[in-house]
Amino acid sequence: MNVKIIGHRGAKGLAPENTLASLTKALEHNVDVIETDIHVTKDNVAVLAHNKDVEAETGERYIVGDHTYAELLESVPSLVTLEEGINHINRAVPFYLEIKPGQPVEPIAEVIQNFYTKGWASDDFLIASFDFKVLKEAKQLLPGIPLVVGEPWSGTRAVYRARLLGTRKLSMSQRWLWKGFITPMQRRGWQLYAYTVNQPRKARIFKSYGIHAIFTDYPNLFE
Repeated sequence: MNVKIIGHRGAKGLAPENTLASLTKALEHNVDVIETDIHVTKDNVAVLAHNKDVEAETGERYIVGDHTYAELLESVPSLVTLEEGINHINRAVPFYLEIKPGQPVEPIAEVIQNFYTKGWASDDFLIASFDFKVLKEAKQLLPGIPLVVGEPWSGTRAVYRARLLGTRKLSMSQRWLWKGFITPMQRRGWQLYAYTVNQPRKARIFKSYGIHAIFTDYPNLFE
């Protein structure tokens, strides 16, 4: 079984995370999937950002949801919209979108639906979140896109939520994944995504257990 390599926030270890440069690095190193994080601005523009705030070149920080996209772009010129990110990847690999807790899903769904009209398909994306309400809304607004349940540690809770959503994809911290969990889950048809794995040796061990995919900051180590 081949383990899928997912570029974490593009290729966080090789370029500034969630930027076009980071997405490019991930593609250069032949990842199977690219992951990014989504927040929504005050004027409902979906942007690539892991934290609720972004850092300007001056060191000041701005909460994404408190500012318009134009305001943020003045201070953070590297800020990328979801639309720009999708165009940049251009269907080379699936785009794994982790919607941060509490974020409105509708502006994100509108962007993706617009790409459907340009030829993109539901399997060009994966939607993930640690927020069950977000995933429920995504399932309603974007039927057909694979959903991934994010869970830091509880396999029981993850499986429960996944069953309610009709998915068998779980993203969990590598710290809580072990053979006695991974192998039986894989045999039952579950797909486990482990974050964040930067050691090829650890990836090989997980592969032997039956892991489906790993997130990594350094996709160059896994070519």
